[in-house]
Amino acid sequence: MKKLLALVSVLFLAACGDGAASGGADPEQKTIRLAYQAFPSGDLIVKNQGLLEKALPDYKITWTKFDSGASINTAFVAGSVDIAAIGSSPVARGLSAPLDIPYQVAFVLDVAGDNEALVARNGSGVTDVASLRGKKVATPFASTAHYSLLAALDRAGVKESELTIVDLEPQDILAAWTRGDLDAAYSWLPSLDELKKTGKVLITSRELAAGGKPTLDLGVVSSAFATAHPEAVDAWRKVEAQALDLIAGDPDAAAKAVGAELNLSADEAKAQLSQGVFLKPAELSSPEWLGTEGNPGKLADNLVSAAEFLKSQQKIDAVPALADVQKALYVKGLPGVLG
Repeated sequence: MKKLLALVSVLFLAACGDGAASGGADPEQKTIRLAYQAFPSGDLIVKNQGLLEKALPDYKITWTKFDSGASINTAFVAGSVDIAAIGSSPVARGLSAPLDIPYQVAFVLDVAGDNEALVARNGSGVTDVASLRGKKVATPFASTAHYSLLAALDRAGVKESELTIVDLEPQDILAAWTRGDLDAAYSWLPSLDELKKTGKVLITSRELAAGGKPTLDLGVVSSAFATAHPEAVDAWRKVEAQALDLIAGDPDAAAKAVGAELNLSADEAKAQLSQGVFLKPAELSSPEWLGTEGNPGKLADNLVSAAEFLKSQQKIDAVPALADVQKALYVKGLPGVLG
C-alpha cells in the first residue's frame, strides 16, 4: 500500500503545482525538489540545519521523504524530483534498461557498513544464511538491502526460489517482525537496531563489501536540472561536503542534527552514525570514487558490477555500457568545487 500511495503522490506532484515535471529543466524557475530517506547520513544534517536554504536563499526548496530507492526512481521517471539520496543498487537499476533514468551520480553520502544487515528473528530456527531455505525473509525490493540479500544468498549457495522473499518497507518490516510473521529481514538503520534487539545478525553489508559486493548511498541529480542549474548543484555538493566534515570533526553536533531528524537521542544517533563509513570530501574526487573531468572514477565500475549481478538475478533487462555509466558521474568542477 505504501508503494501505491507513493506512486499516486509522485504522479500528482508531477502533474501540478510547483512539482511540475518540467520545473527542473527551467533555468528561470528557481526551485529544488529533494528526495531524502530516513537513514543516518550527512544528508539529514543538511536538511536539519537548513544548509542548502542558507546557501541558496533565492531558491524555493522542498524536501520529501521516501521509504526506498525504488519509489525515488519512480519519482525521477515522473519528473517530480531534482536531487535525491538513494542507494547504489537502485541507481544501477535506474541507469539500466528498462528504466534508463536520465540522472547522474554527484555525491557519495556513505559506504554501507554495519548500518545494513541481515537479521534472523530469535526462535526462527535460522542460524546462518544457508538455513534460510524454506523461510520467509523481508526486504525493501530494489534497494541496497535487497541487492545485499541476493548477494548473501548467492555467496551461501542458496537459490532465491528456495525461500520466500517479501517486499516490505523498513517500518512494515518492524510490524511484521513483531507479529512473528517473518523469519529474517535485511534492512538498515534506524529500524535495524530494533530488529537486532530480538534477533541475530547473520551478515552485514560491511562483510559483503569485503567480499566484493559493496553498496553505497549516493546523491543523484536529474541531468536536466544539472544542465539548467549547475550553480545550484555546486551549492548542494558543497553543503553535503560540509556535513561530511561535521560528522568527522564534530560527531556530537552531527549526532544531534541526525537524531532530531530520526527522533532519536543524540547518543543513539551517534552510535548509528558510527556504523556507517563516511568519506572525506577530498576522497570523492579520487580515482576510487567519482574521479574528475576526463578521468571518471571506479564508482562507475561498481555500478556496472551491480547491474551485472542484477541482470544475473533477472532484475533488469540489460547491463549498461561502462562508458555510459561513466558519463552518468557528475564530476564537473571536481575537486575544486568542494573547497
